[in-house]
Amino acid sequence: MLTGVVELTGDEALTLRMTALALREHPAGRPSGVAGVVEWFGAMQAQDAASGLWSLGLRLPGHTEADVRAALERREALRTWPMRGTVHLVPGRDARWMLDLTGVRALAGAPARRAVLGLTEAEADRAADVLGAALTGGGRLTRAQCLETLTAAGVDVSGQRGYHLLWYASQRGVTCIAPHVGTEQTFALLDEWIPDPHRPERDEALGILAGRYFRSHGPTTRRDFTGWTGLTAADTKRAVAVATDAGTLTAVRVDGVESYLDPALLDAPRLPVDDVHVLPGFDEYLLGFKDRALMVDPAHLKAVIPGGNGVFQSTVVRGGRVVGTWKRRLARTRVTVTVQPLVPLDASTRQRVEAALESYARFLGLPLHLTW
Repeated sequence: MLTGVVELTGDEALTLRMTALALREHPAGRPSGVAGVVEWFGAMQAQDAASGLWSLGLRLPGHTEADVRAALERREALRTWPMRGTVHLVPGRDARWMLDLTGVRALAGAPARRAVLGLTEAEADRAADVLGAALTGGGRLTRAQCLETLTAAGVDVSGQRGYHLLWYASQRGVTCIAPHVGTEQTFALLDEWIPDPHRPERDEALGILAGRYFRSHGPTTRRDFTGWTGLTAADTKRAVAVATDAGTLTAVRVDGVESYLDPALLDAPRLPVDDVHVLPGFDEYLLGFKDRALMVDPAHLKAVIPGGNGVFQSTVVRGGRVVGTWKRRLARTRVTVTVQPLVPLDASTRQRVEAALESYARFLGLPLHLTW
């Protein structure tokens, strides 16, 4: 039983959580620049590139998509598969140790996937070597060029083999996902893209990961941290202990449930805030948690994750709660957005949603066409 810890209601926890997620002003100040935002979170969901760009943009008022892309070209962050076999944006210097710490869990499941695809470990390792050789010397290849290079070397990339081999090379730390060239994903050598990686000892790495997760998601539980990282229960417990001992975490109770947060967050206002956000589908707001009850009414989960397959719709959020979904359609001359309310929205709220979407359109540098 925890003693002497702060007791929070669910409503108070939600208010603090929105502050931690860098969607409200933080007592320690909001992170600035792409590098600052990504380091604040430690890792940000980015399996969909456009979603990842807006996740950064909405936390950097005044930035455009071109600004964010330029920061990624400056290597302020990179995309790779550090956790759960899922693409994230991570601080470049931390990519190597994150792959070593959390990526090994995904690699452990690779043999079963290769058996389904008809690949051997030797073939996967050879493919990684082929890509490494092709990219050596500052090379950068598009996804299609990577597959062509493998094919020319006699590697079968048919079906899902090609994706698995590209994933495997990055999961092993040979390659990383470099910024898009036009609409095409590109790959580079991790050791050349980031030649001076941070190399903390294992305990320090666990503490950094826990400190950043709870700083950017708290108050939340150890179970959520386990789900986010894919770490073992033992590693999760150790990570929380290291971060707590370092003073970057403190325990609280949310409706009686043990949770953790950055101690600085306790200086933030806890009264409900009636703000409106339009978030991309693959945002830490929802994907950073196993338990999403504070943010989404269970009756609305099917609308947010319609296939139940991990593909999330973009959300309209008011006061920390999902109140609608939205979809975009890009054209050369405008962005068309269709909003689907999940609860009744009065005229005033609709105007605020439109204002939030206008901010999104300015980020893209396109006029907005909105339909309900």
